[in-house]
Amino acid sequence: MDSPTQALLTKLYAAFNERDIPTLLTFMTPDVSWPNGWEGGVLHGQEMVSAYWHRQWGQIEPTVTPTAFSTEPDDRIAVTVHQVVHDKAGAKLADRTVTHVYRFDRGLVTEMEIRE
Repeated sequence: MDSPTQALLTKLYAAFNERDIPTLLTFMTPDVSWPNGWEGGVLHGQEMVSAYWHRQWGQIEPTVTPTAFSTEPDDRIAVTVHQVVHDKAGAKLADRTVTHVYRFDRGLVTEMEIRE
């Protein structure tokens, strides 16, 4: 995997953990396809993704830390992440490792998938 893509993804995870939706959206195509890992289904477009994160962060406090990066045979980028989720009172709801798989077009995220 090339280091510019890894650097970009590292910035995205930092922005997610800082709850910086405007920065996150600048790295996505307008018609991005994004998994709704909290409620289920798939979201389409920046507006839906933004609304999802507002709902999610109003209820839970997820932190996602990348631990490994690799390139898939179809050129998607797989990121192994350590995900810890707390409720608003601070109780731990989840602590696990998952894989996020990204498709890019001209340096922007067009699609993300979560693999358990």
